[in-house]
Amino acid sequence: MRVILFILTFFLPLIGHAQDKVLLFESFDAEIPYRIPAIVKNLDGSLLAIADHRRGIGDIGSGPIDIHGRFSYDNGLTWSDEEVIIPGGEIGDGFDCAHGDAAVVCDRETGQLMMLAASGEIRYSASTRENPISVGLFFSEDGGHTWSGENATEIFYSLFDDSSLGAIKGMFVGSGKLTQSKYIKVGSNYRVYVPFCCRNNGNRVAYTDDFGKSWHALGDINSYVVKNGDEPKIEELPDGNVLISSRMSSAVQLRGRYFNIFQYTDVEKAEGSWLVAATSTQKQNGVSALSNNTNGEIYVLPVIRKSDGLKMHIALQSIPFGPNRANVGIYYKGLTADDYSSPTNFAQDWEGSYPVSTTTSAYSTMVLQDDGVLGFYWEENVQYNGNIETYDLYYQRLTMEQITEDKYSLDDGGLEPTDIKSVTTKHISEMSYDIIGKAISDNSVGRGILVNKGRKILCK
Repeated sequence: MRVILFILTFFLPLIGHAQDKVLLFESFDAEIPYRIPAIVKNLDGSLLAIADHRRGIGDIGSGPIDIHGRFSYDNGLTWSDEEVIIPGGEIGDGFDCAHGDAAVVCDRETGQLMMLAASGEIRYSASTRENPISVGLFFSEDGGHTWSGENATEIFYSLFDDSSLGAIKGMFVGSGKLTQSKYIKVGSNYRVYVPFCCRNNGNRVAYTDDFGKSWHALGDINSYVVKNGDEPKIEELPDGNVLISSRMSSAVQLRGRYFNIFQYTDVEKAEGSWLVAATSTQKQNGVSALSNNTNGEIYVLPVIRKSDGLKMHIALQSIPFGPNRANVGIYYKGLTADDYSSPTNFAQDWEGSYPVSTTTSAYSTMVLQDDGVLGFYWEENVQYNGNIETYDLYYQRLTMEQITEDKYSLDDGGLEPTDIKSVTTKHISEMSYDIIGKAISDNSVGRGILVNKGRKILCK
């Protein structure tokens, strides 16, 4: 697809407020190009930014791919030299030939890193259940410098083999940020969610309560998460439920994102159901991706609304504004409980947007740093090797005030994890409070997170 360089002039006034961007991986005139950003913060506050180093130029199935990384120990002000953190092999090496499109998370208690990646030599478009594109599962105990891993293909495909929708022919994780719950700890670790793009099955989600030792499907395997969804991202909502944000396919004329929500009925058993996915485009005053289908990050963070001091949450969705793969930016929406009560409510009436790039740009992700700044990491400046897109990868520090035109500031006090006990409303005693401290009377207690007798509880 021919990408048109198009600069929207009304984006320009806001760009001057952003700090200088930093080039982390350069594809321009490089013999071996880069793609696909992912970034993670370690427990000590250091950052690891990773990218595909595509010796075969294209996606998995085109040849060897290594995963390269750079580290920052000062909240993104300076970066280490580039290093190979997970090497690929050579053509004919099967699973070990290539690893890319990575998604990563740091365990909030142990500091162990977990990464999932597309691996092997089979293209996603050619994948079958009998000869599938592989799934790599990797762990690091030293902040991302060294990794050990395994071929986890059968672990994940087999979760859905008995689905009435049919076996999955091909699957890969949505690259960028994996999500670990801030509230739910049932096993040895806080719960981690992993979203997949699946051939013939739209999106699926798996979870682990022991940081990758065992895996389970989230929701009924006989139901779609997002039937027409493409590359997905995953996030936890303020009430402990799970949000999926999915890229729309190129067949959709008016593009943006699909959103769906998994509502828990029993947290400990991970029981509940996915609701009906909703579309978010210009038509819904939602997130809009003009003439492009590209993945981007979803992030939900605690904030303070400056106009009245209200403590609440905000949703951030990065995506190329377009037209085509250009003008990557961030949509934002302050969230009330009603906004995440249904996918339709979440999808509509986004509040504003912040432009990051004013040129060709594609995939993006972000991480909250120790200094309260968002580390934004994205692809920019398309180059072509034949008809294959490659990009430079840039990092930039952004404050919540910058992104929201000074409407919101980060609420540092809302970042600490708190375990949730799953209860029914009949088991609630004495006065309860919602997550912003408002008293709730007995007859108005509904579903969601409340504070009762000094503990956080998820009512159902």
